[in-house]
Amino acid sequence: MSGSVSADSSDAGSGGGGDDGRRRTHQIYNPYESFNTPYAFPMYQRIYDLPTSPEFLFQEEAALRRRSWGHNLSFCAGVGYLSGAALGAARGSLSGIRAAEPGESLKIRVSRLLNASGHAGRRLGNSAGVLGLIFAGLESGIAAATGDEGVVSTVVAGLGTGAVFKAASGPRSAAVAGAIGGLAAGFAVAGKQVVKRYVPI
Repeated sequence: MSGSVSADSSDAGSGGGGDDGRRRTHQIYNPYESFNTPYAFPMYQRIYDLPTSPEFLFQEEAALRRRSWGHNLSFCAGVGYLSGAALGAARGSLSGIRAAEPGESLKIRVSRLLNASGHAGRRLGNSAGVLGLIFAGLESGIAAATGDEGVVSTVVAGLGTGAVFKAASGPRSAAVAGAIGGLAAGFAVAGKQVVKRYVPI
């Protein structure tokens, strides 16, 4: 290929077509030449080397360090309801399987299993969703009132959530539930920090 190109160039140069007998040099164009040099990244890295940080349309969103109150409310309520419903359904399924009696038909066993899992999942899901709503509301309110968006507001919100959820059962039950809620919130914050530090996400 290079021989034919040089021959053509020499013929064109000696033909007297305005070049005055000068020999022209030609170079074959390679569109992938830059990818073969040691100073360039491979092609797959150029294509798939995407940023891992989130992209925002507005600078105000990028400056926020936490979720907004509406986002926090939806997130906590949704996660609480789905988690509670899943755990309740699993617990109800186990109780439905254990309650099976010998000699029953498959239709009766399946019906008992579905009824038990649906009842337990609905009950626990509603309770966990209410806990998520109370926690998100208290956390957003404390953060807006005090300006503290760290561990203290989360732990205090956990204390208040447990106390409010069990307030109708008496002061002792409310105090115990508040302590459990505060400990759970503290462990959740500590676990989140450990995951951020040691788990590459």
